[in-house]
Amino acid sequence: MELRARDHVLELTTALTVVSLAAVFGAVLGAIPASIVPDAPATLVEAIPHVNAALSTTAIVTILLGVRFIRRGDVNRHRAMMITTLGLFVAFLALYLYRLILVGTAEFPGPETVYQFVYLPTLAIHILLAIVCVPLVYYVLLLGVTRPVSEIYDSAHKRVGRIAASLWLISFFLGDVVYVMLYVVY
Repeated sequence: MELRARDHVLELTTALTVVSLAAVFGAVLGAIPASIVPDAPATLVEAIPHVNAALSTTAIVTILLGVRFIRRGDVNRHRAMMITTLGLFVAFLALYLYRLILVGTAEFPGPETVYQFVYLPTLAIHILLAIVCVPLVYYVLLLGVTRPVSEIYDSAHKRVGRIAASLWLISFFLGDVVYVMLYVVY
């Protein structure tokens, strides 16, 4: 019996989502001990938020280019941009989790009113969208890479992809806003 990824997109999406979110929540909740990750110089760990902001901003550009390319019917360039975005996200997430495991979350250094009425709502929406995006992105990615182009148009790729790209853009943008509040403004 041959198992084919294209016949199990929902199952693969579920498995990848569970593993990904388990890693994130494990790091956030401190369930992953710092002793299992290699040490790095403090300057490297301190640079991670800045590198991640650059990765996030670049991902915004690649998503927008991907949308532009598919609207023009250029499937190959669209695919290249979406896979590039996924690579940027994976790099972002690996660095974010690495730093989180080593030093924990960043404390907001600004005024309490900004913290309560701007920072926390922005962070909450960013986190919620990031969580929602995980299964959507896996789903459209798996649909896109397991089918020939001619079959993708008959799948949910376009419909779900529009939602995934929109939410991903907002999440990346809000992540940049959080970065600016943590590391630039305050």
